[in-house]
Amino acid sequence: MRIVGEVITSLSSPLSDCLALIGAWLAIGVAGLVAPRSVRYAGRVLFVLGALVGFALAAAAAWSLVGGLTETRVLPIGLPDLPFHLRLDALASAFLVLLGAAAAGVSLFSAGYFRDSDGMAPGLLCLHYHVFLASMGLVLLADDAYAYMVGWELMALSSYFLVTTQHRIPEIRTAGFLYLLMAHVGALAILLAFGILQGGSWHFTFDAMRAAHLSPAWAAGAFLLALAGFGAKAGLVPLHVWLPEAHPAAPSPVSALLSGVMLKTAVYGVLRVTFDLLGHPAWWWGLVPLAAGLLTALYGVVFAAVQTDMKRLLAYSSIENVGLLFTGIGLGIVFFGVGMPALAALALLATLYHSLNHAAMKSLLFLGTGSVLHATGQRNLGRLGGLIHRMPWVAALTLVGALALAGLPPLNGFVSEWLLLQSFLFADEIPRSFVNLLIPLGAAVVALCAALAGYVMVKFYGVIFLGQPRESSLVRAHDCGLLERLGLGWLAAVCLALGLAPTQVIAALAPVTRQLTGGAAPHGTAWWLLAPVPGRAVSYSPVVFLLAITAVVILTILLVRLFYHRRVRRTRPWDCGFGELTARMQDTAEGFGQPIRNIFQSFFAIERELPAPGDAAPHYRIAISDRIWQALYEPIGGWVRRLADAMAVVQQGRVATYLLYSFATLLFLLAVVLAT
Repeated sequence: MRIVGEVITSLSSPLSDCLALIGAWLAIGVAGLVAPRSVRYAGRVLFVLGALVGFALAAAAAWSLVGGLTETRVLPIGLPDLPFHLRLDALASAFLVLLGAAAAGVSLFSAGYFRDSDGMAPGLLCLHYHVFLASMGLVLLADDAYAYMVGWELMALSSYFLVTTQHRIPEIRTAGFLYLLMAHVGALAILLAFGILQGGSWHFTFDAMRAAHLSPAWAAGAFLLALAGFGAKAGLVPLHVWLPEAHPAAPSPVSALLSGVMLKTAVYGVLRVTFDLLGHPAWWWGLVPLAAGLLTALYGVVFAAVQTDMKRLLAYSSIENVGLLFTGIGLGIVFFGVGMPALAALALLATLYHSLNHAAMKSLLFLGTGSVLHATGQRNLGRLGGLIHRMPWVAALTLVGALALAGLPPLNGFVSEWLLLQSFLFADEIPRSFVNLLIPLGAAVVALCAALAGYVMVKFYGVIFLGQPRESSLVRAHDCGLLERLGLGWLAAVCLALGLAPTQVIAALAPVTRQLTGGAAPHGTAWWLLAPVPGRAVSYSPVVFLLAITAVVILTILLVRLFYHRRVRRTRPWDCGFGELTARMQDTAEGFGQPIRNIFQSFFAIERELPAPGDAAPHYRIAISDRIWQALYEPIGGWVRRLADAMAVVQQGRVATYLLYSFATLLFLLAVVLAT
C-alpha cells in the first residue's frame, strides 16, 4: 500500500500536472487539424479548452510556488544520451503562473475574436497558437541546454507563423523575417553562453553548469552573451528593431502573447543564468543591464508618445517596460554582488512583480485594440475617436489597463514601479562611492519614464475612446462579444487583484527571491500595509488609498446633490466663440505627441514634406523613424547585399560549373592532407 501511495503522489505532483497541461495544449493544437476550416470548432471548442488549460496551469504552478516545492524529472525523449531534463522550482513556478493566467484570458478572447478571413485556416492557426504556448512552458521547465534550446527554437518558429498570419501582405512577411532573424541571432548568443557554462565538459544539464568552476573572465563572457541573447528576444535597445514591426503585424491576441508572455521568457532566462547557473555574479555586471535598461525604458516611452498607430504605440510601450525589467535586474545584481541580499531581493521582487503586472495590463490593452480593429477596421489613431459610446464594454475594461500601465494607484502598475523606485533610494548604501553617486540618477530616469507613460496612456485612451468620431464610418462600430468580454474581464480583474493585494502577492513570490539571493523579501506589518524594507518608515496601502478615493467621490456626489443640484443650469457650451464643435477641432494624435517630439527630437530621424508656396490644396506630412535602424542596421544590410551580389558570381546555373567547383575543392583538401 505504501508503494501504491508513493506512485499516486508522484503522478499527482505539481511537475506532473504542469507537464500534463502543457501536453494538453499540444493535443489541442493537433486537434485543430481535424477540421481546419471550421471557425466555430476552433474558436468555440478548442480555444475555450486552451483557456481552461491555462487556468489549470496557473493553479498548479501557484500550488508549487506557495509550497516551495522543487521537483526534477528526466523524460526519455530527445537524442540518444540526451534526454530532456526538467525542473520545477520557485522561479519556474512564478513564470508558469504568469503564462497560465495570461494565456487563459487571451485564449478566451481569441475564442470570439478570430474569423475565417484572418489570413490562415482557423485550425492551422489553432495549431501554431497552442504549440507556441506549449513551447514557452517547455522553456520554463527545461533543466538542460538541449531541452531549453529545443523549446526556444520551437517558440521562435511557432510565433513566426503567428506573426505572419496574414502572409499575403508584403509588409507582414518582411516583419516576420526580421523577427525570425533577430530571434536566431539571439539564440546563437544563448547557445554560446551555454557552451561557456559547461566549463569544458560534455554535460549539458543545468546541474553540471551549476557545479562548473569558471574563471571570472569566462563567467563574465557567459553573462554578457546571455544578456545579448535574451536582450534580443526581449527587445532591449539596440536589439529592439523587430518588436515595433512584429507586434503590429501579428493578430491582436498574438501581439498580447508576444508582449505579455514571450518577452518575459527572456527575463526568466537572464535570472536563471545569472543567479542560478552562474550563482555568484560580480557587482559590476549589473551596471550593464542597468544602463541598457534605463536607455531602453526612456527610448521606448519617447517613441510611444509620438506614434499614430495604436498597436505600434503599445509595441514601443512594451520596449519601455522591458527596460524597467532589466533595470530591476541590473540593480539586483549590483546589490547582490556587494553583499546586500535583502536589497537585491527587493529589486528582483520589483522585477518579478512588474513581469506579472505587464503580462496582465499589456495583454489587456492589445486585446482592446483588437476589438477596436475588428469593429472599425482602423489602426490609425487619426481616424478613431468617440468609441466609448459605441463600445462601452471595451472602453471600460481597456480603461483599467490604461490606468494600470500609467502607474496610477491603486492598480497594479503602481506597486511594481514604487518598489523599483524604493530600490533606487537605497543605492546610497552601496559601498562603492562612484556607484552610489550615479545609480540614484536612475531613479530620476524611472520617474521620468513613469510620467511619460501616463502621458502616453492619456493619448492612447483619449484619442480612441473620447471626443467625437473622426470618421463617419465609426457610427457602425459595435461592442465585442461575450467571450471577448470574458477574456478582457479576466485580465482587468488580475490587474485589480495585483494592485489591491500586494502583500499577499509578495508573500507568494518570497520563495523566488530566497532561491535567487537568499535575502528576505519585503513584507507588510498587516495584510493591508506594504513596507518595502523592514524597519523603514515608508509604506503603502492600496486598500486605504481605494477607500479614500471612494469616500471622496461619494461625498462629492452627495454634496452636489444636496446643495447645488437645484442651481444647475444646462445650456450649450460657449465653444470660445466658435460655432458647433466638430471632430476636426479635436487634438490629433500628431498634435498630442508634438511637445515630446520637439523636446526629444534628437532621438528621431524626422522626414518632413512641406506644401509648396501657393498650393491650392496644401498637404503636410511628417515621418518619424528610428535613428538606430538607420545608423546600425541599414549599413549592415547594405554590406550583406553587396556580399551576396559578390557571391552570386559563382552561381552560374550550370551543372558542369558546379562539378568543377566540387572537383577543385577535393583537390585542395587532398593537397592539405598530403602536406600534413
